[in-house]
Amino acid sequence: MTSDDTMATGLTRDGSLYLTGNYAPVREEITAYDLTVDGQIPAELSGRLLRVGPNPVAPVDDPANHNWLAGTGMMHGLRLRHGRAEWYRNRFVRGTEVLAALDEPPVPGPTRGFDNSNNTNMIRIGKEVYAVAEAGALPMLVSYDLRTEARCDFGGTLGEAFTAHPRVDPVTGETHAITYTPQHEKVQYQVVTPEGRVRRIVDVPLPGHVMVHDTCLTEKYIVIMDMPVTFSPEAASTETVPLRWNPGHGCRVGLLPREGNAEDVVWCELPGTPFVFHTGNAYDAEDGTVVMEVVRYESMFRTNLLHPLADPGHLYRWTADPATRQVSEQLLDDRAQEFPRHDERRVGRDYRYSYTITSDDMPQGFTGLLKYDVQRGTGERIDYGPGMLTMETVFVPSAGSTAEDDGWLMAYLHDTATERCDVVIRHAQDLTDPVATIHLPVRVPFGFHGNWVAD
Repeated sequence: MTSDDTMATGLTRDGSLYLTGNYAPVREEITAYDLTVDGQIPAELSGRLLRVGPNPVAPVDDPANHNWLAGTGMMHGLRLRHGRAEWYRNRFVRGTEVLAALDEPPVPGPTRGFDNSNNTNMIRIGKEVYAVAEAGALPMLVSYDLRTEARCDFGGTLGEAFTAHPRVDPVTGETHAITYTPQHEKVQYQVVTPEGRVRRIVDVPLPGHVMVHDTCLTEKYIVIMDMPVTFSPEAASTETVPLRWNPGHGCRVGLLPREGNAEDVVWCELPGTPFVFHTGNAYDAEDGTVVMEVVRYESMFRTNLLHPLADPGHLYRWTADPATRQVSEQLLDDRAQEFPRHDERRVGRDYRYSYTITSDDMPQGFTGLLKYDVQRGTGERIDYGPGMLTMETVFVPSAGSTAEDDGWLMAYLHDTATERCDVVIRHAQDLTDPVATIHLPVRVPFGFHGNWVAD
């Protein structure tokens, strides 16, 4: 592997797309009660459907150089109870830039790192909910009604950073994270207890300043994704996106035993130099290999720094073999897709189903839902119809059921005709028609990730 000296040049830079259409920010914080519903919301759904995304709090001075990935965060929440949609609200994450724009006092908590970009995911650890991002931002503790309550370092136990994509072991309840900061040539493996304390930190050196966006967890291993997108220290002082496509870095995954140390990592090389933003589920196979599901790209940030999804990603199975230290690839589905999700009761265990969103017209948006049957190797796709663009789909298991696809699929959808948002609920065993459509009175901009947080 090499470091940053092989990065591509001649990039175009135009981020203005992400200030138009449903990428455009909304500036008003609202609360709406007793929302209009078509159909019947399942009575067992009691909780909040949360998501967060980039949403500049102030007008952007230089649209062509706008970095969508780094916009100030706005949270969205839909509260369901007793078959009713009780409320929707949106709130800015109160980072430094938002506080200055809104002329509000600081939120409490530690001040190390940066806090303008908690725009990537909303997660639950124990009883608390956090707005999170990668690369150094501290988690932001969020109240039930989406108020930013505090910056959080888990009682002083957090390492150098956190992540937007931890994994929760369904048996132990512990949260497993691979974290990094752009300044250091390493990642940290951190394990957070359900009580919100980091009980374990392992430093793992890397040969460069690598962007590590996601991870996989199995019963034996945490997986380190060492991909060919790296930070350029030179560009950091002048560019809105200091990331570069760096094929000379190579591509590999590291299998770190969950109670192991850096010297125990088994590095497995990929053929070629693909890139992965997001992983699905993973598990330990009986033959000793590690099987993981990923959305694979041929490259990333290669031609346009400010347009990360210019080329489509496809669903692949990667099989890492600790004996040969190699990764084999298998294309599962050749449709353009992203944001893989699954039944989180199966995290780290063999599984059957995954759910992604698909597109016939990137980068305008995602137009459909794909349910992929891993055992049969088949995918069932539905299209949301003319002018309907979907965001990440979340699976919520039915109460008392253990069947892997017995549950509800929930997603925020943008209606281009009305410039408003619907939340659609389907049963995962019957994708044909929604059981309920909840009409929000506002637009919810495209963003990144979210989760269902049950009461």
